[in-house]
Amino acid sequence: MTARKLAAGNWKMNGLAADLAEVEALAKAHPSPAVDVLICPPATLIAPMCTRIAGSAIAVGGQDCHAVEKGAHTGDISAQMLADAGATNVILGHSERRTDHYETDASVRLKTQAAWSADLVAIVCIGETLGEREDGETLDIVGGQLAGSLPDGCTAANTVVAYEPVWAIGTGKVPTLDQIAEVHDFLRARLEERFGAEGAGIPLLYGGSVKPSNADEIFGVSNVDGALVGGASLKAADFGGIIEALERAE
Repeated sequence: MTARKLAAGNWKMNGLAADLAEVEALAKAHPSPAVDVLICPPATLIAPMCTRIAGSAIAVGGQDCHAVEKGAHTGDISAQMLADAGATNVILGHSERRTDHYETDASVRLKTQAAWSADLVAIVCIGETLGEREDGETLDIVGGQLAGSLPDGCTAANTVVAYEPVWAIGTGKVPTLDQIAEVHDFLRARLEERFGAEGAGIPLLYGGSVKPSNADEIFGVSNVDGALVGGASLKAADFGGIIEALERAE
């Protein structure tokens, strides 16, 4: 089984209604992309974004969800609410959530199950800090996060894994191609070991200062099936360049 190619944009806590013009421009510039394209805006923009690009090839996702369907959880949003707003995917376990909100592998695993219950594709994020890499612990850290964050039942249809070295997110620093290959090859082997043929088809995204100028070389690395892009996904021209690079890698 071959993993599908995915260019996913994480707008994080950026974007107002006026910024929907960027995703409209992206949809017009890439009406029939040869790869899957996803934008994950703030929750306030999910429904209006879905309306503005209805009928386009771009999917819309959320950036987090609660582990339960409903209840007394002020300020949270459930997977069912995301789906009701038009989302098809949700990012889970991003390092900013793990750091700022003290999320654990166990909580990410529960959220992943919640996403599946709402028919959302879970994009599960893992990655090491700079200190962990310098101590030679990278594979131990990402292997542990992978095992702890993914529930049984992962398939190529319901799960995406994103490797984002924490020290490369938004810093302009990018691991060497050999470092990216080492982690992605390791993750693919672990996925195949645990999930068999389905593990071979689960997309593995790289994230961390991806931009049009380095996308071609990153997408040429083994077992890199796409990218989870932060700042460069906010502008149609920049994200469009990344989409084109992924299409060239097909």
